Amino acid sequence: MLLGTLLVLFLLGGTGPASAHAALRATDPEDGTVLKSAPRDITLTFTESVGLLEDSFRVLDPDGRRLRTGEPQQAPEGGADTARVTLPAKLAQGTYTVAWRVVSADSHPVSGAFTFSVGKQSLTTAAIDTGPTEDPATKSLYNIARYLAYLAVALLIGTATFMAVCRPPDAPVLHRLLRAGWWTLLAATLALLALRAPYETGEGPLGSLSVDSLTRTLTSRPGEVLLARLALLLVAALYLVRLSRRGKPYGWTGAALAVGLAMTWAAGEHASAGIQVPVAMTSSALHLLATAVWLGGLAALLLTLYRARLTPAAVTRFSRLAFASVTVLVVTGVYQSWRGLGSWDALTGTTYGRLLILKLVAVVLLLGAAAASRRWTARLATVDTAAETVVVREKVPEPAGGPPLPEPVGSPPLPEPQQADVPPPTDPHRRALRRSVLAEVAVGAVVLAVTTLLSSTLPGRAEAEAAAGAPAVVGASVTNVPFDVGTPGGHGKVQVTLDPGRVGDNSIEALVFGPDGGVSVVPELRVSFTLPAKDIGPIDAELADKGGYWGNSFLNLPIAGKWEMKVTVRTSDVDQVSETRTVLVR
Repeated sequence: MLLGTLLVLFLLGGTGPASAHAALRATDPEDGTVLKSAPRDITLTFTESVGLLEDSFRVLDPDGRRLRTGEPQQAPEGGADTARVTLPAKLAQGTYTVAWRVVSADSHPVSGAFTFSVGKQSLTTAAIDTGPTEDPATKSLYNIARYLAYLAVALLIGTATFMAVCRPPDAPVLHRLLRAGWWTLLAATLALLALRAPYETGEGPLGSLSVDSLTRTLTSRPGEVLLARLALLLVAALYLVRLSRRGKPYGWTGAALAVGLAMTWAAGEHASAGIQVPVAMTSSALHLLATAVWLGGLAALLLTLYRARLTPAAVTRFSRLAFASVTVLVVTGVYQSWRGLGSWDALTGTTYGRLLILKLVAVVLLLGAAAASRRWTARLATVDTAAETVVVREKVPEPAGGPPLPEPVGSPPLPEPQQADVPPPTDPHRRALRRSVLAEVAVGAVVLAVTTLLSSTLPGRAEAEAAAGAPAVVGASVTNVPFDVGTPGGHGKVQVTLDPGRVGDNSIEALVFGPDGGVSVVPELRVSFTLPAKDIGPIDAELADKGGYWGNSFLNLPIAGKWEMKVTVRTSDVDQVSETRTVLVR
């Protein structure tokens, strides 16, 4: 039970390979820009290759009406990491909103939105909700199916390997475990195939009932990978039937099936995108195989401890097998950690890194269970050795000079020697080993659950690339400024919206709310901006009363930085107050 060394492994890597989801690197036109003439098309550039959907682009005009655009396609000069759509020939002046949605090469959908203006900015009425990227119900079902697929493939490969290498005396009891793994993996794969289309498009689970959705899935790369997995499962079914009749695993046939199944994960997950794809896919397949051999073998060992006889030799073989698996896991885990995180800062500064830390906490619990297993295994081996010695000493000695004499007629038969198996189920060492192995399996399942979350999280390297090259987060800057002039009813807040909150021309709107939370009318409202670091300002926002709110469509903030926004509210001829807040301009 050498699996305690998995602490290093699970800190450094996960069952699923770690690389990158696609992140938006650049847009053309750039987010928030004002163009003199209308663009002919829109081009997006991502950190990795992406797949396009029929509805990958939605472009809304200044009035919020959707434009008729061309078919989404990849830019010829940009390659697979770009997405392009052609715009109508004539665009009116004003601000346009672009909502986009693509599928990254690692099979995860990604979406977002940005704006650009033609001629001049306008107060657009377009309301774009780009999130969540996936429908919550569909995402939950999809992740459950992915988790069951991980468990099932570990059970299938690990049990078959345990039977082939450890050669337990009562192998037929493990056939039920093999069948359970096969049926679970089949059901999970079919569920993933059905849920794939609504998962990509953000629809509810009922979207899987559409024939068009299924057809689109079957012709996509993730769909082809899942079909390949189904084909391998059919071959595996024939293998399991022959195995049940023969009782002994076919070495090369089983190994080839295991490698083929592992490659379906490598081809459909993170390893298929990002840097060093061939090396990453090889590492991914080896990582999954080693994990399956460990986790599935552990489950087979647990079942054998409860339901069948287990010889000391089988336990020793599994310890050696576990050590070999851990060696592979550590090497591939180190590589995948480097590929996914990119830097030590990403360990604490990204969601992916924080999930790795959470995984480490779970592995600390695994260490305790593994240490207990090693202790009870050593004691059990000592008892077995002693039992074998007793059996040898209790054998009936042969008479000197020849074979044993035949028993006299009518005499009672000599007692049969005891078998040198592991002590019976009532032995306290065996019961303790059962409990510790059961704890290892339970904690291993928790670690696998965290791994499922990791495989659907944007890794640190991709997050850093996106932050370095992508435009700032889309959306206006909204600041709430409380005020109190010191008179009864003379308090409330001013909500200031700066859109897009970037260098250059911005529109500014301000709403005054009274003490009851309703919109309040004041005789005067002034807002000014100062950039102390550059000694710029104050710049008067020149707000005008628009009838219910104060605003100005053309406020120019020439330099990025932390601006001090001063808000002055006058509630009567003599009562006024000024408050200052910091606003980030990108």
